[in-house]
Amino acid sequence: MDLQKNKEFEQEAVPHMDILYNYALRMTSSPDDAADLVQETFLKAFRFWDKYEKGTNIRAWLFRILKNSFINKYRKETKEPETVDYNDIQNFYNTIKADWADANDLQDKIFGGLLEDDVARALETLPEEFRTVVILCDIEGLSYEEIAEFVDCPIGTVRSRLHRGRKILRDMLLDYARRHGFVDGPGD
Repeated sequence: MDLQKNKEFEQEAVPHMDILYNYALRMTSSPDDAADLVQETFLKAFRFWDKYEKGTNIRAWLFRILKNSFINKYRKETKEPETVDYNDIQNFYNTIKADWADANDLQDKIFGGLLEDDVARALETLPEEFRTVVILCDIEGLSYEEIAEFVDCPIGTVRSRLHRGRKILRDMLLDYARRHGFVDGPGD
C-alpha cells in the first residue's frame, strides 16, 4: 500500500515542484524560506494523499496547500497583513516559462524583455485580488479553474477580477504603450 502511495505521489505531485518553488520564492522573497515552504507543502500533501481525489486538478490542490501553509506560518510569524509582495516581477515570467516556448510567441515578446520598471510598478500597484489573478493567468498560464481553486472563489469571480485587473493595467500603462510605439495617439 505504501509503495503504491509513494509511486502515485511521485508521478502526480512531484512534477509540479518547480512551479511551486517559483511561486513560493515570490511569496517569501527568500530562497531558503521558499524551499522550506515547498518542503512543508509536499510533506502535508504526502501525509494527506488519501484526501486527494484522484483525477482532479493536482496543481490547484498543491497550490492551495502552499498558500495555506504560507499564510499560517509566515504571515502569523511576521504579523503582516495577508498580502503577497511581488518584487522583481520582471524576472518571474522567465523563471516559470517552459523551456520549449516558441521564440515568436507573443507572450515571450511582451514579457520576455519588455517588462520594464513602468510595467513592474503597475503590476505591483494593482490591488492584491487583481494582481494575483493577472499574474497567475497571464504570466504563469494557470487555467481559470486552477486560479479559482487557488484564490478560493468562483470562476466567475476570477474572470471578473482578471477583466478588471487587465483594465486597470491598460489604463495605467497607456502612456508607456505610446512611448514604446504600441499605440499611436490619444484615441487608440
